[in-house]
Amino acid sequence: MTAPALDPVTLKTLSSQDLMRLESEIARQFSGMVPWGSVAWGLCNLVVWLSLWPLVLFGHLPLWAAFPIATLNVMLSYLPSHEAQHDIIGRPGEPLRWLNELVGHVSTLPLVLPYRMLKLTHLEHHKHTNHSELDPDIHTRAASAWAFLVGSLRNRQPGGQAQTSYATTLQRLGTPQARLAMLEALGLQLTYLAVLFACALTGHALEAALIWWLPRHIAATYIGFYLSWAPHHPALETGRYRDTRGFRSLVGNIGSMGMQFHVIHHLHPRIPLMKTPAAFYALRPVLEARNCPIEGL
Repeated sequence: MTAPALDPVTLKTLSSQDLMRLESEIARQFSGMVPWGSVAWGLCNLVVWLSLWPLVLFGHLPLWAAFPIATLNVMLSYLPSHEAQHDIIGRPGEPLRWLNELVGHVSTLPLVLPYRMLKLTHLEHHKHTNHSELDPDIHTRAASAWAFLVGSLRNRQPGGQAQTSYATTLQRLGTPQARLAMLEALGLQLTYLAVLFACALTGHALEAALIWWLPRHIAATYIGFYLSWAPHHPALETGRYRDTRGFRSLVGNIGSMGMQFHVIHHLHPRIPLMKTPAAFYALRPVLEARNCPIEGL
């Protein structure tokens, strides 16, 4: 396919097969590179968050200053692992596979979410996006941003959907990897609680609350909003070109962690996060020909 085929009038005359071929050719231009920015992001972000503990406990950094840094760290901890979940850093058998797995496993420790569980459930999200029973993230569906916020707080209570949806998905999968993921999730959760209790017993409950407990809850709400609710809202349709939307965020692409262009990720998961804006604008005529939801971009 040549560039003139991107003319909207010409695109309307192409068959579905030709559109798919054109879409794939364009998408390949943005795939196949190692996202070194995300690698540095994931590892450095973890180091900064870990350093807050001795800095605060030994009196080198006031807790009021550590709290917003910790909150930002936890908010930023998911997306590098997300790159690894799709094997973008290194596929099985490639030289950088070890780095892919390292970033995947360590970057989400502040969120208390193990990599194996995230990967298995996230791939199910891609397979069953917006499905009322099979999408592990369907609990973020809400009629409005305010309804999402209320639902997010409710769902994180004992017995809430956010507490059970991933476990339900892993049980449904029933594979050895899924069972191992459940054990890892249990182990990480127990470790998290042990650290909180140890801090409380030694007189550092406030430090634990403001470096880990509260930042984790703030981050969970922020991540749920921008990585799940916003790009899929109203989350009522399924299908390759209808289950995810492009949208304009009030806080911009950086503030929304690149999710304005999340439609690109669902269509071509191997495109690194930092390449999705350019890929979106290159693919936009094709997306419009496919009737993808695009709002304000």
